[in-house]
Amino acid sequence: MQDTPSVIEINNLHKSYGELEVLKGVDINAHRGDVVSLIGSSGSGKSTLLRCANLLEDSQQGDILFKGEPVLWKGNAHHRRPADAKQVLRIRTNLSMVFQQFNLWSHMSILQNVMEAPVTVLGRPRDEVEEAARGYLQKVGIGDKCDVYPAQLSGGQQQRAAIARALCMEPEALLFDEPTSALDPELEQEVVRVIKDLASEGRTMLIVTHDMKLAHDVSDHVVFLHQGLIEEQGPPDTLFGSPKSERLRGFLSATHAA
Repeated sequence: MQDTPSVIEINNLHKSYGELEVLKGVDINAHRGDVVSLIGSSGSGKSTLLRCANLLEDSQQGDILFKGEPVLWKGNAHHRRPADAKQVLRIRTNLSMVFQQFNLWSHMSILQNVMEAPVTVLGRPRDEVEEAARGYLQKVGIGDKCDVYPAQLSGGQQQRAAIARALCMEPEALLFDEPTSALDPELEQEVVRVIKDLASEGRTMLIVTHDMKLAHDVSDHVVFLHQGLIEEQGPPDTLFGSPKSERLRGFLSATHAA
């Protein structure tokens, strides 16, 4: 697994909001084809880490590399921001994000939602994108919903449409931020099946999730964050089967009890 190149590499990442230090020096490495899950309590920094990786949030310190290329920064340690807007766009379009709330355009059909970014951001030909979009909607199991609007779909269907939209960008990696937490349990399973299918295809994915079964089943590597630091990490069987740290044991027993 380690012989493949890194798609996302994060070294010593620090992120604060004013006085509140959310990430206190975190290292993450996702090689091509890796599925890395981030678990931890609310407020542990998981979603912030994902947003920093995708450059939706600026960090104060540390390196972020995409396929070995470091993000260029300007400013000082207290207030830095990316220096090259073209680099940000290139990285962001290659790291497609799927959010907890589906963020679909309510005035567009599902097909239009999936086609919008490849056509307007990447400038790809509309007919080529439409063919790809229909294919991805079929792949996530809602190929018959192309012409309906988001409000006409269940939450699980909307989230699957959001995954199709992310795939249609043909990204190097997919970033999932709590993709199932807004869903009822039965609808959650529809989305979990899609994520498992994507993992089995060898797609590079970073997944923030509260679903320990999903993290166990799809991950090559699981990272347990606690108060902005990595408390423990490793293969899922080791992490879930014989956790070393007291904090992780406590977290896992609390999630089982929930």
